[in-house]
Amino acid sequence: MKKKQQQQQQHPGGGADPWPHGAPLGGAPPDLGSWKRRVSLLPFLRFSLRDYGFCMATLLVFCLGSLFYQLGGGPPRFLLDLRQYLGNSTYLDDHGPPPSKVLPFPSQVVYNRVGKCGSRTVVLLLRILSEKHGFNLVTSDIHNKTRLTKNEQMELIKNISTAEQPYLFTRHVHFLNFSRFGGDQPVYINIIRDPVNRFLSNYFFRRFGDWRGEQNHMIRTPSMRQEERYLDINECILENYPECSNPRLFYIIPYFCGQHPRCREPGEWALERAKLNVNENFLLVGILEELEDVLLLLERFLPHYFKGVLSIYKDPEHRKLGNMTVTVKKTAPSPEAVQILYQRMRYEYEFYHYVKEQFHLLKRKFGLKPRVSHPPLRPQFFIPTPLETEEPIDDEEQDDEKWLEDIYKRNQQVALEFFLRSLKLDGSQDIKQVIWNLSSVH
Repeated sequence: MKKKQQQQQQHPGGGADPWPHGAPLGGAPPDLGSWKRRVSLLPFLRFSLRDYGFCMATLLVFCLGSLFYQLGGGPPRFLLDLRQYLGNSTYLDDHGPPPSKVLPFPSQVVYNRVGKCGSRTVVLLLRILSEKHGFNLVTSDIHNKTRLTKNEQMELIKNISTAEQPYLFTRHVHFLNFSRFGGDQPVYINIIRDPVNRFLSNYFFRRFGDWRGEQNHMIRTPSMRQEERYLDINECILENYPECSNPRLFYIIPYFCGQHPRCREPGEWALERAKLNVNENFLLVGILEELEDVLLLLERFLPHYFKGVLSIYKDPEHRKLGNMTVTVKKTAPSPEAVQILYQRMRYEYEFYHYVKEQFHLLKRKFGLKPRVSHPPLRPQFFIPTPLETEEPIDDEEQDDEKWLEDIYKRNQQVALEFFLRSLKLDGSQDIKQVIWNLSSVH
């Protein structure tokens, strides 16, 4: 009996009946061939091996593109808009651990300080402020490694991101893109100064240190030979020693451009990328020549970190500590040497002037009066015009401004005469010889 029922369910062609439990509406097909013909009328159900491979390849390309896009700048915008439209609540939000407390102010601040731009003075202030306001000041013992590999970037970003909030991290390091590695982008702050002043301060600091100790320089540069330590600054510049030429002079811009290899090459690409990062990632980039205004704006922007910083900075006790960081044994280069530096650092100066304009615009928005006086007439080709303030800066960089400004004042009149005479020079006169004679005038 069972065998007969199985035989009845068998298709005449030898296969199983496609409708063993009854024929569909409209009647069952007479044979399997008729069923195959009906299925062939649905072309979208037919797949060849080539079609399957094409679909899988398309899916792979889409996944890889999405992965690289997220590594480069986060999730696609339409996914963020869709999540906002549908609501931010997820299963983990309702059933997972409670979310971390969201502070009503920026709780992640990074000060990737530029060397010889008042950073030691600011760090002294931050140590006092961290004890006063209770934020977590995260520092680093690494002072001479600003360029990081990809793994080093990931490790540093991980260590910073896991610090107890609110925190302020400070270190000499080029700009880090936290979002590239899946982290929350912190608030960046920084301070820069006149590029020639910064270079000269660093040149003598590496050789002779500061007033904190006579052997301070021996600790920082123990392997420096004596002839190199006492190398005349004019010879270094005029003879184009590596320390006084590019790419060593291309120093400030990489702190804002980032870790890309092209950020270390003097040129328009690094300059424009640094400007873009200043606009998009930095809350404030101040000018050392106007440090008091920088501290005032920091106090307004980040009061939970910098409240009362200006009064601490003006305190006589702090001034004594700040004076200990002044570089010693500095000598003034010749006007010709300064002019050569200015030409070699043209990208640095373009960035410096751009930041200075942005800083002054910010000051005007907050009602701060400009402290810049109109400088006397100087030939632009002769020497860079410094930013002059009503009050001298009395911190680690005080002497840098003073001795360089002495050069400006000393050569002001003769430089103007030189500029007028240069318009009438004949072919027998050597311009370098004229400048040498000019530098010897007192």
